Amino acid sequence: MNGLIGKKIGMTSIFNEDGTNIACTVVEALPNVVTQVKDEDSDGYNAIQVGYGEKKEKNTTKPLLKHFEKAGVSPKSKLVEFRDCSIGKNVGEEITIEDVFAEGDSVNAIGTSKGKGFQGVVKRHGFRGVNDATHGQHNRSRAPGSIGAASYPAKVVKGMRMGGRDGGRRVKMKNLKVVKIFTDKNLLLISGAIPGHKGSYVIIEK
Repeated sequence: MNGLIGKKIGMTSIFNEDGTNIACTVVEALPNVVTQVKDEDSDGYNAIQVGYGEKKEKNTTKPLLKHFEKAGVSPKSKLVEFRDCSIGKNVGEEITIEDVFAEGDSVNAIGTSKGKGFQGVVKRHGFRGVNDATHGQHNRSRAPGSIGAASYPAKVVKGMRMGGRDGGRRVKMKNLKVVKIFTDKNLLLISGAIPGHKGSYVIIEK
């Protein structure tokens, strides 16, 4: 198995053995339940589908209800596939933190970044702004400036960095480290920041 589904709890810090302070993200990784095992013969590839979190039946679509019934598990709120898994788990069995991770492991974290709504070019793309208020500038310090070309091509080039909706997209943070594992509380402490708001689902993979 090369990953688990978890829920971002928040951030904290922990002191290393040499006294350095490490900023960590706390991830609650309750046991994931195997809902489907795929193989080359039936699906064309090898993968394990796991579920996380409980969901009410009335809020689950009928096709998914039948899928969970076939697996013999209660409806889950989040489903993720992990390809080419070596763990020998059958449908309905649980996968815990100890089955996948150990302290010191290098991992990647995948989540949906916080949605920031419509943002200007300074926040969205890191523009510097005009920053020259003494030369006749009025209320232009965060403006994008000129966006057009000359008479050719006489249009705004596609892909021009402008204001627009920012955040709310899938982000992968690579080469993070599992600093500590609390098996009794199903918690992972991972160095650095992980995308998403508190309570959002995250995928931790090796």
